[in-house]
Amino acid sequence: METLILSADEVKSLITMKEAINAVEEAFKDYALSKAIMPPKVYLYFEQGDLRAMPAFIMGYAGLKWVNSHPKNPEKGLPCVMAILILNNPSNGFPLAVMDATFLTSLRTGAAGGVAIRYLARKDSRVFGFVGCGKQARFQLLAIKELCKVELVKAYDINKKAEEDFKKFCETQGIKCELRKAEDVCDCDVLVTTTPSTEPVVRDEWIKEGTHINAIGADAPGKQELEIKTLLRAKIVVDDIHQALHGGEVNVAVSKGLISEKDIYASLGEIIAGKKKGREGNEITIFDSTGLAIQDIAVAKIVYEKAIKINAGKKFRLLDLE
Repeated sequence: METLILSADEVKSLITMKEAINAVEEAFKDYALSKAIMPPKVYLYFEQGDLRAMPAFIMGYAGLKWVNSHPKNPEKGLPCVMAILILNNPSNGFPLAVMDATFLTSLRTGAAGGVAIRYLARKDSRVFGFVGCGKQARFQLLAIKELCKVELVKAYDINKKAEEDFKKFCETQGIKCELRKAEDVCDCDVLVTTTPSTEPVVRDEWIKEGTHINAIGADAPGKQELEIKTLLRAKIVVDDIHQALHGGEVNVAVSKGLISEKDIYASLGEIIAGKKKGREGNEITIFDSTGLAIQDIAVAKIVYEKAIKINAGKKFRLLDLE
């Protein structure tokens, strides 16, 4: 009865973006079909950021991710987000594995964006705009690359070094990237926003009909990347209704009484499961991504099962079982 310990490098070697996209899609569907258990996130708020406990049971595994969000960490030489995940056997509670989940958090968030594009973006989408050029923008792009023919990426970030680094990353992927003003970036087929902003960074007048938006950055109360006007004229799809109302892109509009739960069209899982239709015509669609524990367990399942198969990681007797 030993627990498997997996480092960041080991985790990275055990899962691909394609596998993550398929796993996250299945997780959304299972959740919509009531085949999963996911209590609400628990937050600990601090002056400089927060810590979140994210438990879930899905696909035969239970687990908990413990993750922070500290936007000013790069000034201290640390990532904004760091996480570990404990994977448990639900039949007896034994901790099967403890693994780095910083990479998994980025991977599964990118994968969720990819799943949303699969169901909500126009099939002929070729031009992709990015407002925010940090780490998550790269993972969103990797997911897009798995699903779409990318002819051009347009990118904007208030941090010019981040812009340049993202452009170089695009070039390593064989993708043409042009650095533009935010307004020009929004003239695209699919717009991806990945900022920690608490006020709109994308104006409604910049968004044309037929655009799909992956709104990734807002994941806590008070965060907001889009003008509320855009929400009012779009089909809004969320990963989880309760999390979105609390801390997703819609949370500010809801807190001001400008939209309510009835204005949310569907969860992405409902669309995947066939309960609701996806894109219809030339509408504006928004995927409000808050990040779900079911996503974490779905990708951790792949990592753990591969690790066992090839004898990766190290096993330790962490618990006193006497």
